[in-house]
Amino acid sequence: MALLDSCDDMNDVIIKDDELDMEEEGLFREIRIVVDKGQSPIRIDKFLIDHVANTSRNKIQQAADAGSISVNGKVVKSNYKVKPCDVVVITLNTRVYDSSIVPEDIPLEVVYEDDDLMVVNKPAGMVVHPGCGNTHGTLINAVAWHLRENPDFDPNDPQVGLVHRIDKNTSGLLVVAKTFMAKAHLGKQFFNKTTKRTYNAVVWGALKEDSGTVTGNITRNPRNRLQMCVASDDSIGKHAVTHYRVLERLSYVTLVECNLETGRTHQIRVHMKHIGHILFNDDVYGGDEILKGTNFSKYSQFVRNCFKLCPRQALHAKTLGFVHPTTGEQMFFDSKLPEDFVSMVEAWRRYSSASAGYMEQ
Repeated sequence: MALLDSCDDMNDVIIKDDELDMEEEGLFREIRIVVDKGQSPIRIDKFLIDHVANTSRNKIQQAADAGSISVNGKVVKSNYKVKPCDVVVITLNTRVYDSSIVPEDIPLEVVYEDDDLMVVNKPAGMVVHPGCGNTHGTLINAVAWHLRENPDFDPNDPQVGLVHRIDKNTSGLLVVAKTFMAKAHLGKQFFNKTTKRTYNAVVWGALKEDSGTVTGNITRNPRNRLQMCVASDDSIGKHAVTHYRVLERLSYVTLVECNLETGRTHQIRVHMKHIGHILFNDDVYGGDEILKGTNFSKYSQFVRNCFKLCPRQALHAKTLGFVHPTTGEQMFFDSKLPEDFVSMVEAWRRYSSASAGYMEQ
């Protein structure tokens, strides 16, 4: 792959939230990363630990010592500070797991489909793409089966397929490109933040305002590699903006709508925690504990029952809007909330109604 002249060159690369292209030859894998336009200066070793999956600081340092990290075609040391639109290439001496995508007959809810793309509604619990520890049973395996008779769609070709991703335990809408041109066009829309995406979430606590905006760079939590966090230093992480509005107040939790201006890893989960409202039953960020409410045993049992009703973070990618890559038509899709989410919200509605006037202030 030729290096990019700029990060606007959409004909050479599909821009995603975390841009990774991999090639394998023997025991080596070469990874190219196009640095986001909004990236603040940061040491390249710290940048790579946040952007290269299944590696370690030690392996990145070894690569730097071996002259295996370059920026814009020039070898750099580990203290080099990356800049917006830099093209970073790192060669790691490690075997890559077999990531070939095999079609699997897995139920797939197709919301819309034409010759260029398809919109699917992913259930909670399904990984979107094969990776380390999740080599089968993913959304893209299901897509490969659905399109198995399409000679122009190769699920192992990075120039087609998923344009964006959502977490395993988040449900909702995703768009899949069937052609290179469709993915390039849609990828550019996501990169330029012209797509329309809203999520519904249930969060702990009562938000003071009916609407608001959370702005804060998102980076890997240095104390917990499973978590992302809002960086205390503006020079670290990726710029992220989430707009929210209250849909319904339900005693000790709130149903909110979140509108993404950017699309970072765990963005809604991190931003809502940052303002003191962790997503309900989000086990990664502490939402699977009783964070608000009373000490009564009946209340504790009620919350535990709600956890069982919706056994994952209460987050659903409800709407998705974009311009069709071929027709230029504005497309908009809305999805129903899944049953587990609805059951949990209805339980909180009953509790809120029954406890009106008796809740602790």
